[in-house]
Amino acid sequence: MKNILFVLFTSAFLFTQACTNGKSGNTEKENNVTKSETKTADSKPVVIHLTKAQFLEKVWNFEASPDKWVYLGDKPCIIDFYADWCRPCKIAGPILEELAKEYNGQIYVYKIDTEKERELAGAFGIQSIPAFLNCPMEGQPQMSAGIASTPEETKKMFKGIIDDFLLKKK
Repeated sequence: MKNILFVLFTSAFLFTQACTNGKSGNTEKENNVTKSETKTADSKPVVIHLTKAQFLEKVWNFEASPDKWVYLGDKPCIIDFYADWCRPCKIAGPILEELAKEYNGQIYVYKIDTEKERELAGAFGIQSIPAFLNCPMEGQPQMSAGIASTPEETKKMFKGIIDDFLLKKK
């Protein structure tokens, strides 16, 4: 019996270490530090990392109105649901930063870390990443997932979403 418990404990420990890169969990310091945001020359953030509380305040308070989409922003937005370990997310990130600068003042680009904000990811049924919630000023948002086969095609894809769906430049 002791051998079985030892094996189970050791296996659980090794699994935990492998899945967390050796981290035992978020420390209080890690929880209070937000990731650096990409900023413009005038020090305004271009890409904004959101917590659940910020999402409820800036995008949609699904706790107050769970059955009705009510966009709270003053500009359309793209919300990037990502994880630090995700290779396609690492490709999409710089492209979104570039587009956030290009469309500065016209749209918001938000990022939500699915590892830290599991409730938000669950609220939108995020099962694979990267996933993007595209929120126009009026009407329902649309989800899109994944990136194109090249960075150039991915940028073109995002520009199409921004111009045609978010800004309605048709």
